[in-house]
Parts: sequence; structure tokens; C-alpha cells
Amino acid sequence: MSFWSGVETQGEDFTTVAEFVVKAGERIPFVFRWHPSWELSQEESNSQEQIEATAHWWKQWSGRANYDGEWREAVIRSLITLKALTFAPTGGVIAAATTSLPERIGGVRNWDYRYCWLRDATFTMFAFLDAGYDEEAVAWRDWLLRAIAGAPARIQIMYGLAGERRIPEIELSWLPGYEGSRPVRAGNSAHEEFQLDIYGELMDAIHKTRCDGIPPGEHAWSIQKQLLEHLETVWPEPDAGIWEVRERRRHFTHSKVMAWVAFDRAVQTVEKLGLAGPVERWRKQRDRIREEVCRKGFSAKRNSFVQEFGSERLDASLLAIPLVGFLPPEDDRVRGTLRAVEEELIVDGFVLRYDPKTSTDVDQLPPGEGAFLLCNFWLVDNYALAGRHAEARELFRRLLSIRNDVGLLSEEYDPQDRRLVGNFPQAFSHVGLINSARNLSHQGGPAHNRARTQIKGGM
Repeated sequence: MSFWSGVETQGEDFTTVAEFVVKAGERIPFVFRWHPSWELSQEESNSQEQIEATAHWWKQWSGRANYDGEWREAVIRSLITLKALTFAPTGGVIAAATTSLPERIGGVRNWDYRYCWLRDATFTMFAFLDAGYDEEAVAWRDWLLRAIAGAPARIQIMYGLAGERRIPEIELSWLPGYEGSRPVRAGNSAHEEFQLDIYGELMDAIHKTRCDGIPPGEHAWSIQKQLLEHLETVWPEPDAGIWEVRERRRHFTHSKVMAWVAFDRAVQTVEKLGLAGPVERWRKQRDRIREEVCRKGFSAKRNSFVQEFGSERLDASLLAIPLVGFLPPEDDRVRGTLRAVEEELIVDGFVLRYDPKTSTDVDQLPPGEGAFLLCNFWLVDNYALAGRHAEARELFRRLLSIRNDVGLLSEEYDPQDRRLVGNFPQAFSHVGLINSARNLSHQGGPAHNRARTQIKGGM
């Protein structure tokens, strides 16, 4: 570490200390820089010039955003956050900048989010594309194709910033944890899980880049076809789901819906963009998945889709069904699901992922977590699609009001303690904010267009 200051310092007990007086209007610079120990330290630079240059760069970057709607300040703040979570040398996007910030103070649901989840990064790419940041979207797309290249059966749900596959999870037992929340973890064993929904996210993301006129890369379609061939054999299997259940795999309804998305976007790629592929086979797989989801993932007793095949539990991930185009928002089953979520998963005005009374049955962890913010933005989007604009705007304003003093959101919110919880800042939450702001605009947004992508350019 190299350190420069504008005042005299001295060492005490392996710390550097100083006492000084700052007069009104005076600035005292401190510059702290890391460099590899085998390299010489750089010369001290003008800190004020660096600050001004940094601010100028970010103002120029954020000024390129194409959103001029009612909530521009909040959308720009969220776009800046997503950009800051991007590793420029590789294009990888991390889920959050922290590890082990608890989903409930004092609880054990403390995970390391400093990695690239395919699901989270895909949502981020959508936000960049819709805001006009094609360069960032292309950088992520290239990172993606490098990371997933190889045997389809070996695809992981998450990677390191440079595409690292090995992310061993360890508990740092000597650390007390945030406000006593233990354990503190480094690494994340979720990289070993089988999560079916990522295939839908990947296919949808690459399909959107094509439809937006961005060349997909020389080998993209070949990789996609290999993934689909693998998906044909594995989609009937149970998986860990979007919530990364660490115990028994299950037939999660949301996971099957996203498998449907994968085949649907492949069919669209052939029909709308003219690429070659076994479209009849993919169409049959798509139809088979839809039939199975509607038969096994829907409860006539509840008049709602359910968390997993054969269960009666609800899950807020079911709110994604109309958002990805699996069924239209006016479908009675979608409306029934929305009513069930409103009646059973909203607590103190915020949406929970699933019923806390049965959470231990689902993930085998002690109960207790905040309201998952992305699900709350999905509820905003469902209201917008259903024409319930007053309720959508009311909930959206409530979500804006819980941001911290610089407009940032964590993964979850504890409505009883009225505080943000979970890792921070969370890409998922800021993507949700951006999408909901667009969905509430007069032109419509991702929820209106995702399954009916308009082709802007070539293949």
C-alpha cells in the first residue's frame, strides 16, 4: 500500500496517525493506492485533478442514457451502480460488492455475492441495452461466450470476474460478522448447483442482442445450439431453482418456465432472424414444457401457479410468468397467481419470496429474511401490465423511498426494522428499479416487450 497525505503522519502500533487542523474552505488531500508488492509505487498524483476527472467521466457516461422519464434521477443512479459493478477488463458484472451482509440481522443467511451470476448479469445486460449502452452489453456478451464455451454439461450458474470456475466456499470463523451475524463466508458453493432457469436467461439475452442489431459473435449460434441440445435432455430434471436451494432439488415452476423461454427464443431466432436450426423439434419441446407447467405447476384449488410441481406453496418468482411472455397478463391463471401473491406474500406492504412459515421446508435454513426487492419490482411490473397503474405507482414510490441517502438499494428490506438488509449494492434490485420505471412510462418497457422483441437490425 502507498499513502500520501497533506499533513505530517507518524506510526503507532502498526497504524498511521496524524493530528491536524482544517480551516474553513481548506482541503487536505489523502491518497491511498494499492499496487503489487513487486512493483514500484507510482508517483504521488494531484488528488483534486483525479477527483475532477473521475466526476467528469461519470457525468459524460450517465449523460448518454436515453431515459427521460419521470424518475430519471433514480434510473441514472441505478445505471451508474450497474456500471460500477462491472469489471472493465473482462466485462463481467458482479451481483453485489459485498460478502456476508445478512438477510436478517443476527441470522445465518449470509452469502458472498462478489461473483458473476449468469442470471444477474443477464438482467443487467437488458438494462444496459434498453438504456442505449450497447458497448457495456457487448462486453458482457463477450464475457459470457468466453465463460460458457466448452461442454454444455459443464456450464456453471456463476463464475469469477475473469471467468474463474473454482469458487470454493469457506467460513471465516475468526470474524464476528456484520452486527454479530455469522458465519462470514468467502466464496460461494452455489457455483456447483444445477439451476435450470439460466438457460432461458442466456437464450433470451443473446436473442435480444441480435434483435437490437448487435452482431452476436462468430460462434454464438453454435454455442446456443449445443446448449439447447443439452437442455433437451436435462429440463425434465429437478433443480436448485432461482433461490439456490442447497438441499433437495425440486421441480420448480419458475425453472420450467425459463426452460420454455430458452426454446421459445430459439424458435423466434429461426422464424424471425432466419438462422438455421431444428425448429420443429424446439417447437415441440416448447409446447411440451408449457403443457407440463400448466398441468403440474398450477393448482386449481388455489387458482394459482405454485412454487413447485405438486405443491400448494406460493413463490414470488411466479410473478415472472407474464413478464417473459409465458402467458399473457389477462390470462385467468396469471390473474389468480397475482391475487394469491397479494393475499399471502405481502407483509407490511412488501413482497416476500415465499411464506416464511414454510421457508425451512424449502431451503432447510432457519427462517428469517427481509422482503426480496426484485420481487417487489416484479409486482410493480405485473400491476403495470394489468392496467393497475395507480397501485403500480404507489408501490414504486414506496420502493424508491427506502433507498439510502445516495440512492442505493441492497438485496432485501426489513419492513419491521425499516432497514436495508443483504448484500449491497445489489444489481438485481437496481435492474428492477430501472425496468419498473420504464414499464410505468407511456411508451411501455421490458415487461411489455420482452417476449415480443422488435428486430431493429441485422442478425
